Amino acid sequence: MIVTHLNLTDFRNYAHLDVELRRGANLFVGSNGQGKTNLVEALGYLSTLGSHRVSVDHAMIRQGQDAAIVRARLSHDDREILAEVQINRSGANRAQVNRSAIKTRELPRYFSSVLFAPEDLALVRGEPSGRRRFLDELLILRTPRMSAVVADYERVLRQRNTLLKTARNARGDLSTLEIWDDRLVALGSEIIIARSWLVDELSPEVTSAYSAIAGADHAARLSSQLSIFSSTTDDDVPDAAATRAGPLELPAVVEGFRSALARLRRAELDRGVTLAGPHRDDLVLELNDLPARGYASHGESWSFALALKLASAAVLRREASAGDPVLILDDVFAELDESRRGRLAAAVADFEQVLITAAVFDDVPDELASHVIRIRAGAVVDDE
Repeated sequence: MIVTHLNLTDFRNYAHLDVELRRGANLFVGSNGQGKTNLVEALGYLSTLGSHRVSVDHAMIRQGQDAAIVRARLSHDDREILAEVQINRSGANRAQVNRSAIKTRELPRYFSSVLFAPEDLALVRGEPSGRRRFLDELLILRTPRMSAVVADYERVLRQRNTLLKTARNARGDLSTLEIWDDRLVALGSEIIIARSWLVDELSPEVTSAYSAIAGADHAARLSSQLSIFSSTTDDDVPDAAATRAGPLELPAVVEGFRSALARLRRAELDRGVTLAGPHRDDLVLELNDLPARGYASHGESWSFALALKLASAAVLRREASAGDPVLILDDVFAELDESRRGRLAAAVADFEQVLITAAVFDDVPDELASHVIRIRAGAVVDDE
């Protein structure tokens, strides 16, 4: 699938924008602060219903306006789709496909993209919550119904935590706790299983992508850190017993989850929070058998984060009926030396469409600069 046309209204610094895109590489060039990243953020939002830069939607609406509109014409084989979302400052967002209203959460099934940005360095160096979000966003892109499973789990988790806090503060009634336990285990086990199978698929792709970018003398590996099998409630303490590689089966996960809740009941009542479940798990990243977090250099961390995104794109393209996901590389090449730039260009060359942003034209290899779009102050300007 490719994007053939992007239209923005009151999105970030764009009052109005129309830009045509082509198959293959499309390079957005402009000085910092002109709006290059805003363009790819808009397409990322259309695909994931989230921004890689902010946690609240209204930050993407142009100052003084009540709503922003992102509209894209998508093409695959002989089929064309017009997908659009209206982001409202107040009230629910709205979405349409071919001018017919749909539920906003259904948009990702029509458009798939994988975006890499400087913020993704936090996947390697940041907190577990970012890595959990990375896995869940990819799960939802592959299987849109997982969006409802994740949302339901978060709702049940909030309800259970409220009950635990009430019991801690006022010695409240715990007769309904088992009901919430059942729902937590059912939904949480489904998420844990889905993540484990996803990590198993990602792992060889990450190894391959990292070698393609950085060279063959490095070994990148993934595994899962599961709180339901942990012997500690301290997230910062490594626990080999909680580390799992390879896909898991449902009976073992359900049994482990129930055992963990029983084992942690007193600690949960004391602290008023749920101490085991997918909301406390982590994706373990290792480079040459050492934890990437804390051991990898800046360049190695950058390459690992990029490998995670390239692996995501590889997993999505294997099973997508609508063709490759659109690959978006936001301000990537400035951080890479010349050899890694060339390797990255070779690694993405066979994707149907790649969108690239750069502040300096010469940072981008020639093979990715065949279609250049120059951006200045929220507008497309003539090529110079």
